[in-house]
Amino acid sequence: MKFILSLIICSQVAGECMPPYKWPKTFNTQYDCLMFGYEESIVKMKELGSTDVNKYGMFIKFYCTPQPPTV
Repeated sequence: MKFILSLIICSQVAGECMPPYKWPKTFNTQYDCLMFGYEESIVKMKELGSTDVNKYGMFIKFYCTPQPPTV
């Protein structure tokens, strides 16, 4: 079974989140998907930068879901 990673960037100040971004690559295990999600969240936070993260109360959440089987 493959897993799909979805990343969501949110703002506490605005009280809303952007639509989920589905990662184009799938993962062989939930563990691999979760570990990549944590690592990519750090990369994205660094890209956003401390100024915007602190100003807008930004945070990233993510989840891994099983990919539906193809028929």
